[in-house]
Amino acid sequence: MSTEQPTENHIRLGVFFQGVNSNTVWKTPEAGSQTDFESFRRLAQTAERGLFSAFFLGEGLRLREHLGAVHDLDVVGRPDAQTMLAALAAVTSNIGLVATQNTTYNDPADLAHRLASLDLLSGGRAAWNIVTTDNAWTGANFRRGGYLDHQDRYTHAEAFVETAKAIWDSWGSEDIAATGRQASWLKPGAATPIEHQGAHYTIDYTSRLPRSAQSRPVLFQAGDSDEGRDFAARQADVIFSAHTGLQAATDFRADITARTLKAGRAASAVKIMPGAEFILAETPQAAEEKRRWVKEQQIGPQQALAYLEQFWGESLEGIDPEGPLPSFDPKISESDVTRGSGFQGAKPVELTREWRETATAQGLNILEFVRAKSGRSDGTFAGSYTQVADRLEQFAARGLVDGFNVTPWLIPNGLDDIVNHLVPELQERGIYPTEYSGSTLRENLGLDAVEPATAKHHSDTTIIEVGA
Repeated sequence: MSTEQPTENHIRLGVFFQGVNSNTVWKTPEAGSQTDFESFRRLAQTAERGLFSAFFLGEGLRLREHLGAVHDLDVVGRPDAQTMLAALAAVTSNIGLVATQNTTYNDPADLAHRLASLDLLSGGRAAWNIVTTDNAWTGANFRRGGYLDHQDRYTHAEAFVETAKAIWDSWGSEDIAATGRQASWLKPGAATPIEHQGAHYTIDYTSRLPRSAQSRPVLFQAGDSDEGRDFAARQADVIFSAHTGLQAATDFRADITARTLKAGRAASAVKIMPGAEFILAETPQAAEEKRRWVKEQQIGPQQALAYLEQFWGESLEGIDPEGPLPSFDPKISESDVTRGSGFQGAKPVELTREWRETATAQGLNILEFVRAKSGRSDGTFAGSYTQVADRLEQFAARGLVDGFNVTPWLIPNGLDDIVNHLVPELQERGIYPTEYSGSTLRENLGLDAVEPATAKHHSDTTIIEVGA
């Protein structure tokens, strides 16, 4: 273990392997497979060479659709996150392994056991990105439909997470026999049963696993609603945000700090890591040319029309992508979730009328408008290595974020520029780690140790009442 400790002004990096979508350039000879293990291995090992804190996997619970068919321009088919991370644990040594897992379509005891298994097998490097879903379209894939009301999703998630935490806390650190000469491998009475009785599930469970090197998996959360922020303030260790502008990051930091204090936790208990895209080159001119090419590849004519079709509710074949937005109103009154939650519940008629006014005022055609609409204008760090290092230094100096979760525009080589050029420049400025701080993800994120479980341990039963 290194003796270097994370400092307040260190920027940490994680990498978010998203799969094929409008942020990924995949129709280029340099793009690799989105499903072969080699792509994941290559990206994870490059990130580890760059001392990244975490490798982050999303989760797709149903193939996205477009006008009633599988969307071949934006798909979510990918290997199971925990299976992939278990395989990556064997070919990496330090990087954290973050699995997005849904509270709606898992069961708490089963998921807690699987995450604890990954945490033990990886030596304390596992994390859980907590998400919740309530739409019937996704639920139909699990024969449950929309059984969870939208207003109940965080209440349900909170009971789920409290139950998982109790399961992880139900064993102490010294419960396993140190040698085979002792009478039992587990101290008598060591495993505390966990009970939960609520609206959606009933648990009477005794954990089968001891604590990991970091006690329990690190908890990530990515929701940005008021309910999501409050949930993160109460439960999460890290929040994956979308606020990367200086002012937006300042406001978000203040808001999360206030909510965390209100929840009775330390002001710095929740680390903030916004998602960000990096487009880098040796010179500013080369970086600008690269940025323009990446944006053109991310949103081409097909993607632009497909994006609008989600809101118009019909095929726009025949419409010129380099012409103005359609002059007629959408045929649907509300967009659905078949292409992802970002499209759910929008009011197309009002929205598209507003878009037409904006596009006309700014002189944008369909391609230009959709690229501006879909792009990460606020979350893209584009420029020379020095320019981007300058900008990151501003975040570090002001303590606005604890790091960034990089969304590579190219798989599997999308981190090469960052690791080979940007990281060394950040290290020279003293704002990036020069070695891993420890062997666990919790240590490498600068998180406090989990409180020892001894205070609530060795009672007869732990009963979870949150969200009942």
